[in-house]
Amino acid sequence: MRLSELGELGLLAELERRGLIAGVEDDAAPICETLLGETLVATQDALVENVHFRLDWLDWRALGFRAAAVNLSDLAASGATPQALLVTLAVPGSTLATDVIAFYEGIAEAGVPVVGGDTTAAGSVVVSITAFGHSARVPGRSGARPGDLLVVTGPLGAAGAAFRAQRYAPPPLRLDEGRLLGATAHALMDISDGIAVDAGHIARRSGVRCVIDLDAVPLAGGATLEDTGFGEDFELLAAVNEPHGFAVVGRVEAGEGVVTLRDGAPYALDGWEHFYNVLRG
Repeated sequence: MRLSELGELGLLAELERRGLIAGVEDDAAPICETLLGETLVATQDALVENVHFRLDWLDWRALGFRAAAVNLSDLAASGATPQALLVTLAVPGSTLATDVIAFYEGIAEAGVPVVGGDTTAAGSVVVSITAFGHSARVPGRSGARPGDLLVVTGPLGAAGAAFRAQRYAPPPLRLDEGRLLGATAHALMDISDGIAVDAGHIARRSGVRCVIDLDAVPLAGGATLEDTGFGEDFELLAAVNEPHGFAVVGRVEAGEGVVTLRDGAPYALDGWEHFYNVLRG
């Protein structure tokens, strides 16, 4: 079966069934307990030229910040404080040294030290960052309960709107919000594949139904409702008892799956599916 038929979730399920991976459930992986009683968490994301980005749509410094921010978003979804980054950069030999320096300057803007990694030659640009952090409490995706409210930490659709304009929106850093929500949220994750798809991850892991009121979803400037399905907004989605001042966009019910409503009626909202969709670059 081709990956375009199996999909990312199907691939992960098959690898887990074969015992080749274990416990791949949340935005970041818990590694061990620290001496202070917190949890050490790690995450890794790769960005591939002409798949995740185009260098005629952003410069090297913006690419560096973007690469760091998408990893830090996973730590934010774990209620974590970042500690360090490992950076692997693969580029053609014709790449200018000033461009690579600008790339690392962009990473530095995220405020987390780079303590190691690798560089190598490649036919196109590939970036892979591993981020480490520590969290007092990792909510994960599996604890949502009927009666919970679903909240988001900021407006959605900025990435989709920017893509339509042939540019990229800088990802927000929601580390403070992640720690606040991480203290009490029943489930917490970042929105990287669109609100409907990502709510589906919470619904599936928690064994509940997530109902999204699309009329309540805050939209970024210039964004349409369909842009919220593009993904890459990197806001946080949480199932909580109390909204803590964040925008309430839905609720959790008994049942399964995701229901998206507009004007009180079911409304189909697509999302990003790895190996299915066209390129984001």
